[in-house]
Amino acid sequence: MDKKLQSFKNYFFFLITTSLVTITACSPMHQLSKAEHHLLKDTAIKNAHAGISVFDVAKNKYIFNYQGDHFFTPASNTKLFTCYAAMKYLGDSIIGLRYYESPDTLYLLPTGDPTLLYRDFTVNPVQNFLQANTKPISISDAYWKEERWGEGWSWDDYLGDYTSERSPMPVYGNLAHTAFSDTFINNKMEFHFSQMPDVTKGVSFIADTNLKRVAVNRAMDKDSFTIYYPANKNIHWQSDVPFVTNTLGTAAYLLSNNSWVINHAKPAIPVSEYKKLYSQPLDSMLKYMMHRSDNFYAEQTLLMVSNELLGYMKDAAVIDTLLKTDLKYLPQSPSWVDGSGLSRFNLFTPQDFITLLLKIKNTFGLNRIRNILPAGNTGTLEGLYIPIGNNIAAKTGTLSGQVALSGYLVCKSGKLLVFSVLVNNHHTRAQAVRKAVEKFISALWAKY
Repeated sequence: MDKKLQSFKNYFFFLITTSLVTITACSPMHQLSKAEHHLLKDTAIKNAHAGISVFDVAKNKYIFNYQGDHFFTPASNTKLFTCYAAMKYLGDSIIGLRYYESPDTLYLLPTGDPTLLYRDFTVNPVQNFLQANTKPISISDAYWKEERWGEGWSWDDYLGDYTSERSPMPVYGNLAHTAFSDTFINNKMEFHFSQMPDVTKGVSFIADTNLKRVAVNRAMDKDSFTIYYPANKNIHWQSDVPFVTNTLGTAAYLLSNNSWVINHAKPAIPVSEYKKLYSQPLDSMLKYMMHRSDNFYAEQTLLMVSNELLGYMKDAAVIDTLLKTDLKYLPQSPSWVDGSGLSRFNLFTPQDFITLLLKIKNTFGLNRIRNILPAGNTGTLEGLYIPIGNNIAAKTGTLSGQVALSGYLVCKSGKLLVFSVLVNNHHTRAQAVRKAVEKFISALWAKY
């Protein structure tokens, strides 16, 4: 009897175990584990360094954590930290200028506002204010403590429209725009540059029959441009090239008739007596910043936060302050050095991004941040996550060899997930990595 009973127990245990295995094999978690496995084995990622963290908000726990505590270069995912700082410290609207009027002089303190005469905003209160002024202007750069380029930026990127110089009072996005139509050159750049100090008048144009497209070259430290263009060919082309900002010099010359005086000393009048002139709604600018991953907006935004929080513009100082206060509870202590993510010195973990995204949601509300971040098939997610649509809100990141995506996902089941996927040191096309990540996120959306 004992042997028969034991045999029955073994058979019963076998049936129960088999049933549990069958149930597990069909469960959403098992399906998602397969999706994670497929992501890591994808040919675009398998030889790279990858980290994945996925957090279930309702359950208040991670459902995936593959190397979630490892450090990665996050590229433009860094903008999520800049965005949080802006939402916390810049209020509803950007302070475009601080000003003080005496009987005979208008005193200005720049704030780092990047929207002045930039392409996204046709109505510009700062421009209107300055045009209405009839007094001599005294403007101070005493609170500018930064360099024109960020720490760890690639030096030979200085000609790229994604590396505009930083400055206390940017104009035109700190970009010179040149448009070509057929063989006629509509050179706005020459018009702007003719008013700059210490600039060679005009721009050199060189025709080359061997060229297939226009190429623009600029000296690194001065606004001396040479434009090479195909000879005897119809040309329809335009270009945005960073110009040398000279701190406040370029802005003063482009906005006036050379009558502004730049003071390098701190103003004798207390800052508290200056009035604030607001320019644009903050979230409007942040949406542009996140949707097209605008490095210029991001860099200037972090400098604006520094100016409001510390009284001067300095990345290292404001980052140190934020990491010691608002962000002191990050699970791993990051290396954060700029506002945009252009620097390869930035190092964050997927868990850092999960913690930040939860903090943004809990502090400002999910709806607000979802209105700022791209949804499926919009912004930098164009062509991706089309079936998911508005159920995803995420920030991309791309540098050579690096791809990142962090954000929010509302699954078909209605569950809210927060995720971060960071891929470093891949040796393939970035689009192939993005597609692999898309498969993984799509499995989360459909099956969790």
